[in-house]
Amino acid sequence: MVSIPDDVSGRPAQRLGPSGVPRDARRGRGATANPTGRHEPARRETFHEETGMADAPAPLRTQVTPERSTRIIARNSSPDIPFDRSINPYRGCEHGCIYCYARPTHAWLGLSPGLDFESRIFTKPDAARLLAREMAAPGYRPETIALGTATDPYQPVERAHRITRAVLEVLRDARHPVSITTKSDLVLRDLDILAAMAADNLVLAAISLPTLDPDLARRLDPRAPRPDKRLAAMRALSAAGVPVMVNVSPIIPGLTDHEIESILAEARAHGASRIGHALLRLPGEVADLVADWFAEHYPERRARAFALLREARGGRENDPRFGHRFRGEGAYAAMIGQRVRLAGTRLGFAFGRMALNREFFRRPGAQLSLF
Repeated sequence: MVSIPDDVSGRPAQRLGPSGVPRDARRGRGATANPTGRHEPARRETFHEETGMADAPAPLRTQVTPERSTRIIARNSSPDIPFDRSINPYRGCEHGCIYCYARPTHAWLGLSPGLDFESRIFTKPDAARLLAREMAAPGYRPETIALGTATDPYQPVERAHRITRAVLEVLRDARHPVSITTKSDLVLRDLDILAAMAADNLVLAAISLPTLDPDLARRLDPRAPRPDKRLAAMRALSAAGVPVMVNVSPIIPGLTDHEIESILAEARAHGASRIGHALLRLPGEVADLVADWFAEHYPERRARAFALLREARGGRENDPRFGHRFRGEGAYAAMIGQRVRLAGTRLGFAFGRMALNREFFRRPGAQLSLF
């Protein structure tokens, strides 16, 4: 690994070194490198020489691979997450959000949390069938299913694969509550399903909006729709009767934190009625990936960003403890929370996820018991 002298933050100015990939090859991608996954027995290093050739390197192509699953509903018992079950139709995410806390999961597949995470996508084509089977089990009890908690259910590959829509069709037919988290206006494709479910208080749509700046958004989450398209999606969902939450997430110290009030005002004007927010998290390899991203795009802001994060994380870059991992602690984290509360109250927002209806649930296949 190659490193150059530390900057004033104490973090090496280049952490990923020779695993970096030329800019032309990764145009439209979020990560600056493709470091070896932490579970691999050997480290992969890629060196690029200046050859003087006029030809640019070939762009990195997205590879899509189906995988077979035996179950689709993931369970959790975390005390600081307002749901106990979730579905992610895809592994990896082509949106390429540099800050995505799900990036380290690609290491379990023998792949890199860097560029592999956003270019090696795995689909779950059996998701709808598995969901119907799991909900049909005699002991199943309905609670809100969170759709898209790790990777975006409306990332670009959903246009062709339509796995998310198939899952929603099963949930609609079963009258099962669902919350959706996305950055994409592709959610409007399924407005027919969502509006019908909203009439029975069965759905909440959360749109993530960490910045209103289109140039910054293009660097932060390069293949996600622009901020104005996300706002337009909020307006269309709300107009159709679908309750909308704006997720001001992640809040990045020294980079996006000055936008909190502006984001909330715009979201409210476009129909959002609830707020969620989270401070930037840096689990596993995400810390190095974000550090290198800052070094390439905003080197002058990196030291302050990491200093404020350490202040909010008890002196560490990441604090995985329940109750602390999303909001942080200390003066800076308290100030961020207060700004969200004050602006949200002034604008008439409700806070957190809403209770959805479980009373209409119809177990898949239950009607066959009549015969």
